[in-house]
Amino acid sequence: MSKELLYVCYMDLYHVLNRGVDKRHIFMDDRDRFRFIHNLFELNNQDIVTMSSYLFNSKKNEFFDIASRKPRKLLVKIHSFCLMPNHYHILLSPCIKGGMPRFMKKINMAYAKYFNIKYERSGALFQGRYKSRHIDEDNYLRHMPHYIHLNPLDMLDPEWRSGKIKNPGKALEYLKGYRWSSFPDYIGINNFPSVIHKNFLSEIMGKPQNYKNNIMEEIKEMGDLPSEFRLE
Repeated sequence: MSKELLYVCYMDLYHVLNRGVDKRHIFMDDRDRFRFIHNLFELNNQDIVTMSSYLFNSKKNEFFDIASRKPRKLLVKIHSFCLMPNHYHILLSPCIKGGMPRFMKKINMAYAKYFNIKYERSGALFQGRYKSRHIDEDNYLRHMPHYIHLNPLDMLDPEWRSGKIKNPGKALEYLKGYRWSSFPDYIGINNFPSVIHKNFLSEIMGKPQNYKNNIMEEIKEMGDLPSEFRLE
């Protein structure tokens, strides 16, 4: 892909992150994680959505939109995501003007309301407004999808961030089995295919085996994302 085409593709691409207030955990169990991912799907709609109990088809690994059978009018396209105990990462592009802030407001408010009711608490759940970075450099575009998908290694071997991972093969197997990320979808394992739009990154990163090989090289060599690109 030419640099000109890459620029056209990523000029509306954003890396978005938000953390729990005081870095507290925002996902306490798998039901919380399912709920947030459900919100990524159901609330990605320009129309008003009446939140209801979600239905998840475990055989197809897809959510049913039971509130409305009408096709969603997307606010954003979600290209990749990863949920960590106290924060999340999303790589997205807006579909309409103002689509990103509308979407982020909806998912943060809805999840905070769910969390506070479930755990009988009040007050802010997130540390503030989400942070975002417009992807406007080829280097950032090359590294960001890998960086998002490598984050779960913090729970296996935090030294990956300094390029000192002890067992790259074990690290790859861990990432393949980490459910709360779009990584499995990019290596040919249906995880949450209804949530993400794979075409854009697949065109850049290649077929599932290529992506798997590339992320293995990142595990061995890259370490952390260059500091100038990180959201803190």
